[in-house]
Amino acid sequence: MTFIGQGPSPQDLSAIRYVLTDIDDTLTTDGKLLPQTYQAMWDLRDAGIELVTVTGGSAGWCEHIARAWPVAAAIGESGAFVMSAERNRVAVEYWEGEAIQAERQATHVAALRPLLADRFRFAHDQRFRLADVAVDIVGHDRAEVDQLAARIRALGGSAAISSVHLNTWIGRYDKQTMSERLLRRLGLGDVELAEQVCFVGDSRNDSPMFAHFPKSFGVANILPVIDDLPKKPRWITQAPAGKGFAAIAQAILGR
Repeated sequence: MTFIGQGPSPQDLSAIRYVLTDIDDTLTTDGKLLPQTYQAMWDLRDAGIELVTVTGGSAGWCEHIARAWPVAAAIGESGAFVMSAERNRVAVEYWEGEAIQAERQATHVAALRPLLADRFRFAHDQRFRLADVAVDIVGHDRAEVDQLAARIRALGGSAAISSVHLNTWIGRYDKQTMSERLLRRLGLGDVELAEQVCFVGDSRNDSPMFAHFPKSFGVANILPVIDDLPKKPRWITQAPAGKGFAAIAQAILGR
């Protein structure tokens, strides 16, 4: 079986034209992009289905994705910007603007340093980020991570927890708001958003996407945090991470 419990019907998937997906532990498996996952991405594109990555990952990471992967766009740093590329030219649209988001980032970094103390570290790719702040949480106890997130929110920051990072920023945006802005700019109305778009994710920071898009998928490694989600994905794959994504692509393509 491809899905846990009752999976989607062909009718559920027939109208999908846009696949939005998280990256870490959704497309990647143990940090690697498996060949079958990458092929699934190309299969979707070749079938005329647009792929958009929606990640907490850095601008440096997103520029590579926009340039080299078969995606229409890459939304990064939890919705801070959307990148697209044509040949070697990369376009960046910020949620509010490059200068104001960079200024907020610098202020936020300074405010967070005392909170991290000796227990946490900024993510190794912080230098490649344009708007948010990422804290490495791999190997940390969940209660400790949640406590740090609560302290950050008390300072007025947004905080979203993925499988690898605690992402935090100043601003009224998240994965969902930037995704909707992009899709509406492409001409999708309410009906099209509900019928033509699906989302694939694996973690707590994907909760706004599961809540907003009716056609939502979780890969199997979401199960340890499934009860933490206010809105659960509609369907969950039997396979984890990139293998789960490949199974979803096959289902959408009717294979």
